[in-house]
Amino acid sequence: MPLQIFRSEANARKKAQIVAQATGCLTLADDSGLEVAELDGRPGVRSARYAGDDASDADNNRRLLEELQGVPRKRRQGAFCCAMALCRPAEECQMFEGRVSGLLLDEPRGEGGFGYDPLFLVPEYGKTMAELPLEIKNRISHRGQALRQALEVLRELL
Repeated sequence: MPLQIFRSEANARKKAQIVAQATGCLTLADDSGLEVAELDGRPGVRSARYAGDDASDADNNRRLLEELQGVPRKRRQGAFCCAMALCRPAEECQMFEGRVSGLLLDEPRGEGGFGYDPLFLVPEYGKTMAELPLEIKNRISHRGQALRQALEVLRELL
């Protein structure tokens, strides 16, 4: 398991456990981010704050592009990763994981999505996440993968 996924898993578990214990309710929480192999898994758990605490998506994309400057396309592998925790009060959490692999481009493409979507090329489609129709993006998304796994367990519980 990559280091960043381990951190995301710990963050998701912590969020869900705190809420489950405070409310006495079944709780679902996630932690998601972009992992870039060439950057040792960064931005990872700091994806939303990569360029600083008040950074915009454009700021985060700009920082990522600066750090990848000069890196050949074949070494720009990345993955959107999601760790999701389903917790019941006073019980162990069940963990689920989703992952979408791709390549980081030199410049943004597309108008849809948010975050790093305009830089993230999904090779199977030849498009960035920001260019993909919503129905395809939802079908392949890292959060969607993790949530579908969690839903199977929720259906059993309910």
